[in-house]
Amino acid sequence: MKACNLIDGHWDQSAPAGGVCVDPASGEPVAEFVDATEAAGRLAVQAARAAFERPGWAHMPRLRADVLLAFANNLEQRAPEIASWIVRTSGKLAGGAAHEVAASVSELRYYAGLARNLWGRVAELDQDCYSMIVREPIGVAAIIVPWNAPATLLIRSLGPVLAAGCTAVIKSAHQTSVVNQLVLACLTDVSQLPHGVVNTLTESGAAVGRAWCADPDIDAISFTGSSATGKRIAEASAGTLKRLSLELGGKAPAIVLEDCDLNVAIPQITSGAMALSGQMCTAISRVLIHESKFEQACKQLATHLGNLRLGPGTDRTSQLGPLIDVANRDRVLSLIEAGNKAGRFHLRGGVPTHLPKKAAFLSPSLLEVADTSSPYIQDELFGPFVVAEIFRSNEEAIERSNATRYGLAASVWTANQRTAHHIARRLKSGTVWINAHNKLFAEAETGGYRESGYGRLHGVEGLNDFMESKHVYFEA
Repeated sequence: MKACNLIDGHWDQSAPAGGVCVDPASGEPVAEFVDATEAAGRLAVQAARAAFERPGWAHMPRLRADVLLAFANNLEQRAPEIASWIVRTSGKLAGGAAHEVAASVSELRYYAGLARNLWGRVAELDQDCYSMIVREPIGVAAIIVPWNAPATLLIRSLGPVLAAGCTAVIKSAHQTSVVNQLVLACLTDVSQLPHGVVNTLTESGAAVGRAWCADPDIDAISFTGSSATGKRIAEASAGTLKRLSLELGGKAPAIVLEDCDLNVAIPQITSGAMALSGQMCTAISRVLIHESKFEQACKQLATHLGNLRLGPGTDRTSQLGPLIDVANRDRVLSLIEAGNKAGRFHLRGGVPTHLPKKAAFLSPSLLEVADTSSPYIQDELFGPFVVAEIFRSNEEAIERSNATRYGLAASVWTANQRTAHHIARRLKSGTVWINAHNKLFAEAETGGYRESGYGRLHGVEGLNDFMESKHVYFEA
């Protein structure tokens, strides 16, 4: 299979493949992709701009709702095929892949409803003097999609983009470009979709992305990825003052209070930390534990992590899949090898010997670290690597949690809801779960504080980054 460019309503099958997609669970190539040029990127922008300026799409909310609903129905019908390619190209477990597609369907239906409810307001300022606030689409939106949830992270940006009345250019991660194509084919098969409204391509490098940042015909950029790349996008976009929606890195702490029931919490914390083998921006990467529970909690957590069954996502008995590629596995492996200098291992991971040598599997690690300036606490590790930290008071737990430059997600584990809410309000984090983690919904906004980005995705506020508010004054 070959992932192709979609420009102005046409899937270009004639362009030659420029790279391969590799199955992280085997190390073997499973598909090809067209590696787009800057020229192709410019054609995509021109098509999106022309589609936006034509009468129709931007001013027909019922059409947009109908298109989104048909898109959702097509995606639901093709869910098994798409989920299987998520497994083959990202390494995700089969159950997680099926859930990802289902969540994408839900998101599309949610924004189909919002497309017909983009309310403005009218105010009488004085006798016979009125101000009307009108909500309008911002224009052309560029969506840059990562590999770790290629369906969901595409749809959570594309849903509000289309609901708002914008048009889109999309750059998919080359690792999961086949998933991107299969998902968008569910949209291009909708006959009511005007040509040029959605365009997509794949790039292994960054030339197209850089060009889009500087392109005056692009009005907004939605990006999910590392904080370092997000900063580069912000810098490159400054010349045109684009609207930016950036969901960036995270260093999510799970705070385990003195009254926490470990038998209930530890299995959930394990799941929250090992989501997509820890390659999820909201995954738990730090576990802060009250001193009275510390040794017991570390022992239980190490046991749960150590008992996870590594294997390919196609095997329904697998509990932990591979990292995205061998390069990232080796990067995390180097952190394990240097870990003794930073703290004490409760569980030391490594490369399993019973799985394919070319695969990217790595077993989990749990490292106790005291110094909050340590890179193991400060940096996003993005793998099956959890740091354990001890605290002696709730105040210290809050201070330690807020001691990094990130602020994407956190969780609090306690039997006392009053205490949990008090702590949640003081955490510098865009999302705080209480006695849960990684609970994400189409209806509930998510986003980061500080270097975890700005803007919000999901929910009603997910539309804001792709809309303008216009003031119209008139006298009766």
